[in-house]
Amino acid sequence: MKRLSTEAYQALRDSLAVMTWFKRPFQTFLRTALRDHPELLAGLDFDGSTKREVADDLVGRLIAQEERLQDVTIRLMLEVAAVDRFPDIERLEEPDRSLRLSEARDAVAHMKAMTERFADRVAEQERLAAERESHKAHAVALRQFEDDLADLKERFLTLSAATDARQRGYDFEKFLADLFKTFDMEPRLGYSTDLEQIDGSLTFDTDDYIVEAKWIKETVSRETADAFAAKVRRKGKNALGLIIAVNGFSGPALSAYSEKTPFLAVDGGDLFLVLDSRIRLDDLLKAKKRHANETGSCHLPASAVVN
Repeated sequence: MKRLSTEAYQALRDSLAVMTWFKRPFQTFLRTALRDHPELLAGLDFDGSTKREVADDLVGRLIAQEERLQDVTIRLMLEVAAVDRFPDIERLEEPDRSLRLSEARDAVAHMKAMTERFADRVAEQERLAAERESHKAHAVALRQFEDDLADLKERFLTLSAATDARQRGYDFEKFLADLFKTFDMEPRLGYSTDLEQIDGSLTFDTDDYIVEAKWIKETVSRETADAFAAKVRRKGKNALGLIIAVNGFSGPALSAYSEKTPFLAVDGGDLFLVLDSRIRLDDLLKAKKRHANETGSCHLPASAVVN
């Protein structure tokens, strides 16, 4: 650590003493500038001493603890150097106003000259601090995401052992909504229109998806796939479908939507790879949609993307 020059400390003393005329704004400036270090202000006699005496006392404390407080001192110097208005001095009567303004401007200008080389250093410190905070926040969010995904995996395994098929169907819809929420897909739980029941919906990558959730013993039939495709097409030309069938899809269902499809197909194997952190759900849906756009097929196994 390179020590600050005697001239820089003297410039700080001089500018603090003359940049305000009254004691109240002087005290307010210091308490604001040093709000993160109130210990430096403790014991300063703002009422019984002159501004210069208080400035001398404060700068003496900064010098005595330079090894620990150099960054604090530099930031205070930069705060002083950034002052470009002197409101309480401007309210003085002439000729005092002109004289005191000249003193204040000269002192702050000298402080600014002393601190020009510090600005880049402080900016870099602030950039590194912001970067550290960003990494810290990201790490916290990542841990939360991993915990949430682990909880969802446990819920999925619990659902696998459920014996009440009807209740499992309801719980599966809630599970999917929580899964979509974990990946910021703005899910909506099941709802009904005048003509049909919708298991849920989500928004992802600027697209809106209608969701069909199927946890049944058999694979999804061609007839079920046709009914869902018709449901999607009734929602408009920009609507997309996402049919999630834990036990997969029949050959005829996949064959019927292998060249042109209004929906993407997700099975239990896909879900498990997502829950096992082998692939992110958003990345999987992007890959499935790209595959559908390129080939017309609704089906792209997650295992093919992972491998």
